[in-house]
Formats: sequence, structure tokens, C-alpha cells
Amino acid sequence: MAEHHAVSDGKHKASANAGSSVHGNSRPGTVGGGGGKGGLSGGLTQPAGWQSLLSFSILFLACLAGFSSRLFAVIRFESIIHEFDPWFNYRSTHHLTTNGFYEFLNWFDERAWYPLGRIVGGTVYPGLMVTAGLIHYVLNLLHITVHIRDVCVFLAPVFSGLTAISTFLLTRELWNQGAGLLAACFIAIVPGYISRSVAGSFDNEGIAIFALQFTYYLWVKSVKTGSVFWTIGCCLSYFYMVSAWGGYVFIINLIPLHVFVLLLMQRYSRRVYIAYSTFYIVGLVLSMQIPFVGFQPIRTSEHMAAAGVFALLQAYAFLQYLKDRLTRQEFQTLFFLGVSIAAGLVFLTVIYLTYTGLSAYAKIHIPIIASVSEHQPTTWVSFFFDLHILVCTFPAGLWFCIKNINDERVFVALYAISAVYFAGVMVRLMLTLTPVVCMLSAVAFSSVFEHYMGDDTKREKPPAEDSSDEDDKRNSGNLYDKAGKVRKHVSEQEKAEEGLGPNIKSIVTMLMLMLLMMFAVHCTWVTSNAYSSPSVVLASYNHDGTRNILDDFREAYYWLRQNTDEHARVMSWWDYGYQIAGMANRTTLVDNNTWNNSHIALVGKAMSSNESAAYQIMRSLDVDYVLIIFGGVIGYSGDDINKFLWMVRIAEGEHPKDIRESDYFTPQGEFRVDKAGSPTLLNCLMYKMSYYRFGEMQLDFRTPPGFDRTRNAEIGNKDIKFKHLEEAFTSEHWLVRIYKVKNLDNREPLDHKLRSIVPKQKYTSKKTGVKAED
Repeated sequence: MAEHHAVSDGKHKASANAGSSVHGNSRPGTVGGGGGKGGLSGGLTQPAGWQSLLSFSILFLACLAGFSSRLFAVIRFESIIHEFDPWFNYRSTHHLTTNGFYEFLNWFDERAWYPLGRIVGGTVYPGLMVTAGLIHYVLNLLHITVHIRDVCVFLAPVFSGLTAISTFLLTRELWNQGAGLLAACFIAIVPGYISRSVAGSFDNEGIAIFALQFTYYLWVKSVKTGSVFWTIGCCLSYFYMVSAWGGYVFIINLIPLHVFVLLLMQRYSRRVYIAYSTFYIVGLVLSMQIPFVGFQPIRTSEHMAAAGVFALLQAYAFLQYLKDRLTRQEFQTLFFLGVSIAAGLVFLTVIYLTYTGLSAYAKIHIPIIASVSEHQPTTWVSFFFDLHILVCTFPAGLWFCIKNINDERVFVALYAISAVYFAGVMVRLMLTLTPVVCMLSAVAFSSVFEHYMGDDTKREKPPAEDSSDEDDKRNSGNLYDKAGKVRKHVSEQEKAEEGLGPNIKSIVTMLMLMLLMMFAVHCTWVTSNAYSSPSVVLASYNHDGTRNILDDFREAYYWLRQNTDEHARVMSWWDYGYQIAGMANRTTLVDNNTWNNSHIALVGKAMSSNESAAYQIMRSLDVDYVLIIFGGVIGYSGDDINKFLWMVRIAEGEHPKDIRESDYFTPQGEFRVDKAGSPTLLNCLMYKMSYYRFGEMQLDFRTPPGFDRTRNAEIGNKDIKFKHLEEAFTSEHWLVRIYKVKNLDNREPLDHKLRSIVPKQKYTSKKTGVKAED
């Protein structure tokens, strides 16, 4: 029997109803079509019927708004896959739909990580590809012809509606239906979630947030009911989450933490025991069926907390069993001994995991991880940019939950605290914070609206006065009956019992509505301007507002596809590996998987070395073409020169004798591309490929030839010549440049020198005395 709660006068009172509940300020009514009327008209005559229709309508509109707000990129550009990782996901999904599931699991991709290759089936989370492939199969089964690319483009917007529904269900279980509807509306348009789920962003997070929220909803239902049915549903949802995203580790640590805290709060019950025992065993077995996960749940440190809590729960249940069969003294001795040992083990485990964890170490000491922008710490601006007013309101919702604590609100409090911490460590994890912020902000807004928009005459009876007030009534003549307590006068009590004035209600309600309107405007603006631009198609705006489309990326990839050999090997920095394989269909040396740091370091060494040393590396890797990104003409800041120091750092980690970061700085410690730049930088391969023939280009009359708009400097080396490479292609705006690696000469050319003729010496023969010439 689910418990639903309503807030009145700031006090949260629980009211359990078997078939229905009073949500918000609606009047309690009979469920179904009562009153002697049947069918739809009979149901709508009851308040509960109108309430259900209104809730369904709001939820449907929230899903529709979430889907529509993610279509800016499709409307402005076209139906295209965005960013970098989604191109590999699209290529894998296309392979899955073309060749079948088993062929996909056994697929060896020879076009990636040349000459090593990649076993795709065992190195990906297949949930995203299987979901898109299944939808494509069902649509074609219904004779709805649609290309797999369009399914991939619109998958994330469709799942945003499902995320809104799952968030509504979870918030309704935690608070009430009104808060659930607000939470669904919040998460439908909040930028923190839209950033990973716009149309074209075919990435794992697009479906993983739905699986995350739905798993949490089923877990809360399992704890509230103690039903194996809900727990098995939670395990299946967890299995889907494991197949979709590596963030499943957040679930398998948060749920054990919830159980552990419930034990510490002495809230143990058979419901908790049944829910967690079933979840851990079934969820463990199901998660190990994913090839990429395998035996990690029983071998890696991030899964050990779940195992420890499972063992602790069994021990706690066993102690409860012994409690009925031992004397009080014997049980206390055994209990404190067991708890002390268990607490010590948990404490040591937490310390071990803290000091050996990968996240903090990797972010500081491994350049390949630190070089990714989404692995940087989150700034305060990012919190406001992605969450807006919800940043300020969600602590109030957390306070409401803690003030009226129960088992499921312990869970959401732990969820909020842990998500805030991890979102502060890494900007990418803002995605896990967004759902709980939406839920708790909805609780805060719902409580405020209920308090200030409710009818004072219909408020519930206030809670019983405490014993101290009763004593004051009996001793009405004494104003200071108890130390530190002043009894209120009758006039003060009457004022406290009076309802809120209509002016205060109107002002607070209008302020709340204005905040919500500002939130909606901010979300629409951020979605339109910040998160709806595909990285493969750039746009610039003229002074009159007209738009210019810069399609250099697809122009270059199409040139590669049409003008190079089918088996040509292309060397580039790892950022562009997935796009080259997906759009150009050519073999790459490194890509965004970044599983082999030494291979990436070798490419970084080639880019950082001079042309002769780089040529030896490229010949050893059978490189045919080199692709770089150069933004000096149009002022594009995400080019390879701005990423160059990361190439140097990664290469130095593997080849410290050949590459040193300090060699690329000036004696004053500056990284400069002008004449004052380091000679090592001005002669490295990346610099020469970026600025080849650029010294001859004068962009406007105000700047000299060779002026780099991105770095606002005139380049220092304008006389660049190649010996082992030749320019093959440069896109319209010089954004993408491709060079062909020359083959070795048939024989080493000899230096042609003039013959030196030694003059002949004359000498006299001793025998004949005749002069002879040598």
C-alpha cells in the first residue's frame, strides 16, 4: 500500500490511502465512475477523473515540449549525426542492422587503430545500438520505411519523453503527484539534460538517463512494498542501464549506500532485506551477461561496496533472527562485536578505494584523460547555465525531504548529496545531477504553491499541541512556567491561527510564476544557441543577421572518400578518428576510444617532431595521408594548434627522451607562434602543416600576410617547404587540410660534384735519364 503525502501550513502529514490519494489541493474523490453513471462521462463527473485527465494532459504536453525543444538542429541544418562519438555509434548501428546481432558481437573493425584493429562487440555497451536497431526493425515490420540514420537522429528526443515519465513516477513516489508533474516539466526542458539529448546526439547518455530514473523508481517501489515483482523489474531496468552506459556504476554504489544508511538509522525491515538481496543477486548475474562488463562486478573495486553491503545485510538479518533465540545480554555482546568488525572492514575498504580510485589520480596524472574538456572541474557558471533557478530551489526541496524523512526520502537525499559532489569533480557528471535537481526543485515549488494557493478554511487540522502547551493551559496564570519558554497571549495565538492574507498569496504566487517563466525562457535560449549546433557543420552570422554555413568538415571527408584508395591509412589526432571512419570510410590510426595510450603517444610524437623524424614514424605505420584542423583563417578556436600541447604532453609520457614540453615554450615560458616562438615549435610537423602557404595569405588590409586570427599573431615561419609531404587538399575556409605522404625514392640521390683533376707530375728515370710523365 503506497503512501502519499500532502503539505499543509509547512507541516508534512502522511495520509495513506489504499486506492487513491489526495494530491495538491484537490478534494478527495471516489476512484472510477461512481454516482450511478458509467463510462467516460461517469468518470469525469468525479474529481478524481478530472484530476487524472489533467495529470495525463500535463504529462503529455511535457513530453511533447521535451521532444520539440530538441529539434532546433534538424530545423536549422538537417538530419545529421553530431559530435564525434555518435559517429561511431551510428556506424556500429548501421553494421548491426545490415549484418545482424551475432555478426555485430563478433565484428572485428579493421578500419580502426591500424595496424591493431578493434574487436567492437567486446569493447562497447551495446544497449544504444540494439535499441535503435530494434526500433528500425519494428518500423520496417510495420512497413514504415525509414532510414537507420533518421532513427539514430531522433532516438534521444523520443527517450527524453520517456525520461519525463519516469521522473514523474519517481517524484510521485517520493512526494506527491503535483510535484511529479512539475519534475516532468523541469527535466523535459532543462539544459543540463538537453545538452546530451538533442536531435542528432546519438550517444549513450540519451537513453541512459531514462534507464537511470526508471531503475530508481522501481527500487523505491521495491523498498516501499517489499515485493519481488517490483525488485525483478528493477533488476531488468538495471540490466538495460548496464548495457547502455558505463554510468551504471553510480547505481550499483548508490543503492547499497541507501541500504547501509537505512541500517545505521535503524530502519531495517523485511522489505529492505527482500528488495536488496534480490536486486544484488539477480542484478549481478544479469550485468555479467554484457560482454564488455564480463566479470568486472566481482573483480573491480567500484563493485565491492555492493558486495560488502550485501554481506552486512545478511549478517544483520541473521542477528535479528538470533535476537529471538538468545538472552538480551548474549545478544548485545554478539551484536556489538559483529557491528564493530563490520564497521572496521567498511571503513578500511572506503579508505582503500578513496586512495586508489582512478578518477582523481587519472584527471591529474594521465594527460589523455585530462585533455578531454568534459573531464574538467565544473565552474559555478556551468551550474547556473545548465540548471538556472533550480540551483537555488533544490536545496529547499532537499530540506523538505529531510524534515519529513522516510525510507525513500533517505534515498533521494543520498542521491542529491553524492550527485552534487561528483558534478563538482567533473563537468560531464552534471548529467547525473540534473534529474535529482529537477525532482527536489519540484518538491520545493509544489510545497510553496500548496501552502500559498491553498484555501485556509480547507486546510487540514494542525497537529496536536505538545505537552508543554497543555501545561501552559492548565497554568494560565503563569507566563514563565518553564525555563526558556514564554507562553503566548491569547491575541498572539489568534493571530497565528489566522490564514495568510490574499495579498501575500498573490505576491508569492506571482513571484513563483515569474521564476518559472524565466526558467522556460532561459532553457529555450540555451538549447537554441548553445546545444543545437552540430560540430561537423559550423555557422557564422553577418552584421545584417544572415547566416553563412561552413561545411568544411564534410567537404574534406567527402574528398577523402572519393579521391583516395579504399585502403588508404589516414593519420590525424584522435578527436577525428570516428568521423573519418564514419563519413570518409577510411582506415585511421587512433580514434575516440583512446584504449591504447602508447599508440596515441606515437601519433603525438610524429606531430611534435620535425619532418624527417615524423616521416620515419609515418613510414613505420604505413601512413598515406595526414589530416589536420586549422582555424587561423576563420578564427576557429578548436583547431589542432590549440590542442598541440596535449599532443606534446601525451607523447612526452611515453617518449621522454625525444619529446620535452619545455622545448616548445619560449625562455619566458610562453607558447607563441610568432617570430618569438620556440625554434622547436616553428619547425615541428604540426606547425608546418598548419601554416604551409599561410604566409602568402593576407586576410584583410588591416593585418599583415600570415596573420592568425585565432591566436591574434603574425606567424613566425612563413617560408615553409616540405620534403616528404605534399599538400593534397585544403577546404574552402582552410579549416581542414590533408597532406599526402610521399613514397621513398627508388634510390638515394647522389650529390653531383665536379671531378677534381690532379696535374701530372714529371720525373727522371734513373736508368735512362729520360724524363717521363706519371
